[in-house]
Amino acid sequence: MPASPARRPRPANAALAACFAVAGCLAGAFYRPEPWRAFDLWAYLLTALIALALAWRDTWPFGVLLTTAAGFAGYLVLGYQPSLNFWVPAVAFVSAAARERPARTGCGAVLLAAVVALSGVYGRLPWPVVTVQAVLVPGVALAIGLTQRRLAARNAELRRLTALLDQQQRQEARRAVLDERFRIARELHDTISQHMTIITLQTGLAEYLLSSDPPAAHQALGAAATAGRDALDELRRLLVVLRTYDLGGTGEPEDPAAPVPDDLLAGIDRIPVLAERLEAAGVRVEVRHAGERRPLHPGIELCAYRVVQEALTNVVKHSGARAAVVKVLYQSELLVVTISDQGGSLSATSPGGTGHGLIGMRERARIWHGSLTAGARPGGGFQVQLRIPLGRDRASG
Repeated sequence: MPASPARRPRPANAALAACFAVAGCLAGAFYRPEPWRAFDLWAYLLTALIALALAWRDTWPFGVLLTTAAGFAGYLVLGYQPSLNFWVPAVAFVSAAARERPARTGCGAVLLAAVVALSGVYGRLPWPVVTVQAVLVPGVALAIGLTQRRLAARNAELRRLTALLDQQQRQEARRAVLDERFRIARELHDTISQHMTIITLQTGLAEYLLSSDPPAAHQALGAAATAGRDALDELRRLLVVLRTYDLGGTGEPEDPAAPVPDDLLAGIDRIPVLAERLEAAGVRVEVRHAGERRPLHPGIELCAYRVVQEALTNVVKHSGARAAVVKVLYQSELLVVTISDQGGSLSATSPGGTGHGLIGMRERARIWHGSLTAGARPGGGFQVQLRIPLGRDRASG
């Protein structure tokens, strides 16, 4: 059976172990000081065993420490030169100090101090040097291991907080979408109510005139049918966007008895009035029109107005720019509205644009099969552009 991924040595650890093994064997082959035993087959095997065990130092840190310490002690007892393989148990103890419980870490420190002292004894070092070496090497290795433990804990906490923040941002975005959909539903309520009123009045008139004036009754029924088609179109657009599946929660619509804003059905013709309001805030707004100006569907007019309103509000709140330009381009099959400034960001977000203001603007554009883009301008500043197709639009005269 293949080894479990959790038990396989990491490539970095395997490479480190191989380097220690090759370096130890090469040093033993070419460095043969007296009076220690010549480097023979047993020395090569012990050097390879001690070094290659490091490949599993993340998986079994205490076991690797025991293996390297025991192998190094046997190497010393057999009379080989003590300067080789000295640092392998120390590296193993670093991993044990970073991952094992405090009790095992303490036992590992004692074990490392013992083999370091043993190497000093077999190396015929003075007792003061042996003592300092036996204390200093485990102490430094312990400090490095505990530092790695703290870094690992901090990284784990950062990953947890990042995941939590990402989840909260997703929930906030979904909540913002839901709130915007309910707000759009309330705004469209007036338009749909208007169509229902027209249908009711025209059908009542047609019933009254059916016998006395059939042509007038027929005309009234045509007007009712037109109003009905308009209402169905708006309801269809509304239902496509306002479905609440996979929103990750529930929301309550706004109070239907709340006062309706004065500019609920504002249109493109009120954009200059909006620009004049911003003069008091210190932002000069230039409004430009291009193409053949004509009345559009009230919903499209409201969508364009709200996008301009949100974008210009963000200029005042976040951009720091003193001037902005609104361009309204009428094409035969397309309405293009562009809002640009020379300051920072219209949305107070990155150029990718995930702020709640952009979410609301994109939801409005989607109702009318349009699109909205936002991003930094090449020459500086920020730009928001709304594009709405007009092929299915029926102008309200």
